[in-house]
Amino acid sequence: MNYHLMLLITTLLWLPAVYSETLVEAGAAIQVTDAPADQAIKNRLSEILNVIESYQDVEITVEAGVVSLSGSVASARAGRDLVALASRVEGVIYVQNRLNEQMDIATRVQPTTQKVQEMISSLIRSLPIVLVAIITIIIFWLIGRWAGNRGAWLHRLGLTELAADLGERIIRILITGIGILLALQILDATALVGALLGVAGVFGLAVGFAFRNIVENYLAGVLLSARNPFNIGDAIQIGEFTGNVVRLTSRDTVLMTGDGNHLRIPNSTMITSVMTNYSRNPLRRFEFKLTISADVDLTQTRQLGLSILQQMPGLLAEPAPQVLISDLNNNMVELDFMAWINQHESDFAKARSEAIRLVKNGFSEANITMLPPVQRIQLTKPYSKQTTETVPIHRAEKPVYQQSDPASATPVDIATDPTLSKQLAQEINTSTEENLLK
Repeated sequence: MNYHLMLLITTLLWLPAVYSETLVEAGAAIQVTDAPADQAIKNRLSEILNVIESYQDVEITVEAGVVSLSGSVASARAGRDLVALASRVEGVIYVQNRLNEQMDIATRVQPTTQKVQEMISSLIRSLPIVLVAIITIIIFWLIGRWAGNRGAWLHRLGLTELAADLGERIIRILITGIGILLALQILDATALVGALLGVAGVFGLAVGFAFRNIVENYLAGVLLSARNPFNIGDAIQIGEFTGNVVRLTSRDTVLMTGDGNHLRIPNSTMITSVMTNYSRNPLRRFEFKLTISADVDLTQTRQLGLSILQQMPGLLAEPAPQVLISDLNNNMVELDFMAWINQHESDFAKARSEAIRLVKNGFSEANITMLPPVQRIQLTKPYSKQTTETVPIHRAEKPVYQQSDPASATPVDIATDPTLSKQLAQEINTSTEENLLK
């Protein structure tokens, strides 16, 4: 224990002696060894300022290592730069800034004028190289245009008109881009390539967000022209819209509605919506429903309706018409009548209308009553026995099945209506708008 205490006391007494040899007391004089003379500092600064034109009006005085700068400089920044320069000279202890900023307009404009003159001189010296770079870009642009106009081989690959046009544009852009890169190489400005690519990426993102709908419609037009889901004149349905196809452009699809109006649907909507093409298959089936009493003989009633459809002109024998019982409810029977037509020979709406007329007349002659929909009304408070009256129920008479003679009926034209086809042909022949459909 005594040994450790003595060691600690010895150490504490030894430390002040060590630090007294290494530390300098406060207020002691600073000793400088081999410091340059004031004249040497002044000469060094004068040599430096003589080289720099903007500091030729500056006067320098040096005393005891303190440099005093006086005179005028072009700007405050030039004065700060000069002070920083003088403070880095060996032997300088302190720099006094006594410089004045020149307010003369000519003096202020002179540096800018000199820079412009230097730029013009540099441009004149590099003018031949610039001309060679411009000629290189023009040559590659012409080559890209020539190659883009020779896109017949794209059609031979099976690409559609819009897809081939997109390929031609890509070829022109690639060849022109190669010419621009070579021009930058000639100008020794390859460092700009990375900057241009970065700017092009940012610009591409901005354009993509700004013209997102236009790009979507264009790409959708390429897919539609490649898939070819419809042709000119086809009757199609997109959502709630129905019409005949007039043309397909790079932005939208034009339909002509049944009342002769033009309907433009964006290609992006066409490619993402459920589409029904009524013209792709020339055979088309129509159907309608009739409700009759359940008291009738359903077998004879179905046979009567089927016979009427089979004898109607314009309906196909194969596939054959059908009459099916679809529902039975509240002593009523719902019948479905279905028949096929050839859309190249018969009009869908006319044929369906005529079939409904013939079936209705045939059922009326056979005393088959067609019932309207029944609505059941329930009373929350029943009538008293004194006010209740018995309502007689009249049952329909037993129908007399008589087959009408189709020859005696007035013939109705169900041929295809050429009105819309003529309007389509006139629109296609007179319009100058692009059409990507054949």
